[in-house]
Amino acid sequence: MSIGGIGGIDNSRIQAMMEQLKAAATKPASAAAAVVPGAPSALGAKPAAKLDFADALQSTLQEVSNKSAQAQELGKRFAMGDDTVSLSDTMIAMQKSSIAFQATVQVRNKLVSAYHDIMNMQV
Repeated sequence: MSIGGIGGIDNSRIQAMMEQLKAAATKPASAAAAVVPGAPSALGAKPAAKLDFADALQSTLQEVSNKSAQAQELGKRFAMGDDTVSLSDTMIAMQKSSIAFQATVQVRNKLVSAYHDIMNMQV
């Protein structure tokens, strides 16, 4: 059921990630006031504009990059002998970074596959 064998991601995880992207795209800019999309807020301000797919994708990729940078920083600090960084924290951060990257690659593969399918359709 998994894609790519060992360490692969099944379709349900890819679907869950796509749902997260859609949720991030519809999330208002400020999460302080929970408002229904399209309804004016209690302060009379206009509702926040929706994010487009490119913005959601860019923010998700930035999060993956941040996780990778954080894991590298923790690894460097642990290797330098910093007593405030434990091996378990370092390994967990590295695994989170790895999983986020693998999920991103799988989503990219699905998007490329969908693009090829659309381009090969006869009109």
